[in-house]
Amino acid sequence: MNPAVKIENLSKIFRIPHEKRDTLKENILHFHRRVHTENFQALKNINLDIQPGEFVGIIGKNGSGKSTLLKIMANIYRPTSGEISINGTISPFLELGIGFNGDLSARENVYLNGIILGLSRKEIDKKYDAIVSFADLYDFMEMKLKNFSSGMQVRLAFAIAAMIDADIYLCDEVLAVGDIDFQKKSLGTFKDLKKKGKTVVLVSHDLDAIKGFCTKTILLEKGEIVKAGDTQEVVNYYLQRSDS
Repeated sequence: MNPAVKIENLSKIFRIPHEKRDTLKENILHFHRRVHTENFQALKNINLDIQPGEFVGIIGKNGSGKSTLLKIMANIYRPTSGEISINGTISPFLELGIGFNGDLSARENVYLNGIILGLSRKEIDKKYDAIVSFADLYDFMEMKLKNFSSGMQVRLAFAIAAMIDADIYLCDEVLAVGDIDFQKKSLGTFKDLKKKGKTVVLVSHDLDAIKGFCTKTILLEKGEIVKAGDTQEVVNYYLQRSDS
């Protein structure tokens, strides 16, 4: 069986400018002056196989490269070197609500965001009631999104993403979305994905959630995998390193 995700010798380098030019005037005045940059290595020589049906955790401190790795899997970033192959369709629970338009109603944003995530209008029509029910926003769907609280917006974005029928789900800190009741719904979604044998990659600082869901976990540190394997062993290793 082919891996759902196969990564070989993958590295990612960002070029960070030394000076910031925010305005058109600054760009015109300094048009001929070269902007000096330095390289920041976000990921280094990553090798990883994720099999179909695996629930894989990615843990590590802030800045260790977790979100960058997910974004490369989602084809948002391109690797600087190395290879990545994806076998299946992807639903990214990354920057929830990307593409939302505050001047449109919540209902219109369901269609806008659904299309961005790859759904057809007919598919959104079929899933619309389920999305609204999951987000628990029946009374607010004709309201402009800019009048929503941030929590309401995230609930709507999560509900849309949860209705995507994909092979691989890429999730970045999504279990902390919304209030307690909504978090219970979110946990239920991931339990269902696990029962259905979907492939899930979960980035989270919630180590209890990682231990509860993930059969395999990788620990990233300064862009490198320092340990991978059984979740309990990797989490214990991470906690020991954090305490030392």
